Amino acid sequence: MRIFKCNHCGQAAFFENTVCERCGSTLGFLLSRQQLIALEPGADGVFNEKGNKESRFRYCQNVQYNSCNWLIPSRDVDELCTACSLNQTIPNLSDNGNVELWTRLETAKHRLVYSLNKLKLPLKNRVLDPENGLAFDFLSDHDTDKPVIMGHENGVITINLNEADEVKRIALREKLHEPYRTIIGHFRHEIGHYYFDQLIAPSVENLNAFRNIFGNEQLDYTEALNAYYKNGPVTNWQNSFISAYATSHPWEDWAETWAHYLHVMDALEIAWSFGLAIDPDGIKRKEKMSAQFDEDPYSVQDFNKLIALWFPLSIALNSMNRSIGNSDFYPFIIPPPVIDKMKFIHEVILKFSRAAH
Repeated sequence: MRIFKCNHCGQAAFFENTVCERCGSTLGFLLSRQQLIALEPGADGVFNEKGNKESRFRYCQNVQYNSCNWLIPSRDVDELCTACSLNQTIPNLSDNGNVELWTRLETAKHRLVYSLNKLKLPLKNRVLDPENGLAFDFLSDHDTDKPVIMGHENGVITINLNEADEVKRIALREKLHEPYRTIIGHFRHEIGHYYFDQLIAPSVENLNAFRNIFGNEQLDYTEALNAYYKNGPVTNWQNSFISAYATSHPWEDWAETWAHYLHVMDALEIAWSFGLAIDPDGIKRKEKMSAQFDEDPYSVQDFNKLIALWFPLSIALNSMNRSIGNSDFYPFIIPPPVIDKMKFIHEVILKFSRAAH
């Protein structure tokens, strides 16, 4: 995600900031403009945009928990922003520990919604669209009779509150031998299942193309997962899949690849935002280690151009992480078949955005 700025003084600011460090202005994020807005207090909880008193906003109701800094036009009747309105179930907020963990989930979810908006993907809550809308259930093992199982079903994405507890998440990552397990990773994976239902399943053309690339999704899902957990991934899975879990079923291959597509887009956007250029000393240009990030990746239609930028960026960032003793920023290798899968996802999204706009 790119670096933002205060639209009053131009000071650099991060996505979640609520105060400008230079001019002291109150800040709020406005999704329709994808911008942090500098505000001044008005009456009755309404804020005026600095320099434009006709532009008036309220904060999302969840600002009271420091879990959201998004703005709603003052004339709207909604109390929740686009991101928070997707919540169907949230933890018991009378428990302060739950508030902290839930806020971490909200941070990741808001970043996800930003990316989906940049991609011009359909995004409605289940109140507005009961049949195709999206909803999130954030559940705690302490509040249910049985362990919370994360996943997607008919537009409802369930996330276990434990995933926001870093100690517990890392313990699971080690137990399950996963090189990468993050909150944002879960959101990006599960939203992939949702968009399979929205973009692939309703289209004969897209579904046929999906089957040619990912395989037949009509394969029994439960049996496929049981076989995966019993026998492990297929031999030499690294040659055709982004992760071992992607081998379990075509739906999971799609969701894993979708998540990595979003990883790539978000990281490329921040590289563009900083105006990065990569030209390692002593490496010939023909080695494809150089890159100039001079275009918003969300405006690029040719996926080959995006992946050509991604390889040098991921290598550079992995090298920087290693230099300070951290594990790799991106501990994955993207083989040619996965590039084809990501390209398919990119083209499906582009086709939808053109048709919708």
